[in-house]
Amino acid sequence: MSGNEERTRELDAPEHRPLIGVTTYLTRARWGVAWDLPATLLPAAYPAYVQRAGGLAVMLPPDDPASAAAVLHRLDGLVLAGGEDLDPALYGARPHPRAGTPVPERDRWELALLDVALRRGLPVLGICRGMQLMNVHAGGTLCQHLPDEVGHDRHNPVPGTFTDHTVTPVPGTRTAGLLSGPLAVATQHHQSVDRLGTGLVATAHAEDGTVEALEYPGKPFALAVQWHPEARDDLRLVRGLVRAATREA
Repeated sequence: MSGNEERTRELDAPEHRPLIGVTTYLTRARWGVAWDLPATLLPAAYPAYVQRAGGLAVMLPPDDPASAAAVLHRLDGLVLAGGEDLDPALYGARPHPRAGTPVPERDRWELALLDVALRRGLPVLGICRGMQLMNVHAGGTLCQHLPDEVGHDRHNPVPGTFTDHTVTPVPGTRTAGLLSGPLAVATQHHQSVDRLGTGLVATAHAEDGTVEALEYPGKPFALAVQWHPEARDDLRLVRGLVRAATREA
């Protein structure tokens, strides 16, 4: 066996694959014959998305924000998953009539995780809510009901169902380096970035001008998208995260 082949086998071994944490919902759920209890849960597409790119996935249910540093010390990368609307009080706004009920425990936990990850230079990929969280963390604001701004509901035509629309990456960005565009992506969101947070740049847009991706220039890997890449077969974004996390490991 050549040296390169041996090295490839070592990296494919579970002990050498990067450990990627994925945030979760905190909600009431029903399963089995009669169980109906509070639960931390995650659609299976998220861990599968990480695993298909060569990473090891671990779920990160909401916890005491003070433990974020200890948790991330054990990880090589972070995925901020989609989910409930953020509390508008986090960006100084009152709730829109169409805004969802916030989950403060999740908001506090994920903001703490993101804060530590960015300070450490840990690779981060935000998805949908995760992109909005990244923008709010940086001092940005959100549009609480996108149809009010764009005049249509094509970003969220059927609640609970992913549909496709086109986004175009901004040339010269990390996002464009990972994705060739324009490209069709899976969408399911009714909120979006309004005022961009400090230090962030918009790196993709929908045809109606909606910001569809963000990143921190100069960070090793700190990128977020408004769409749901885990719902489709395109692994380019998560492979970028796993490569960056492998270097971190």
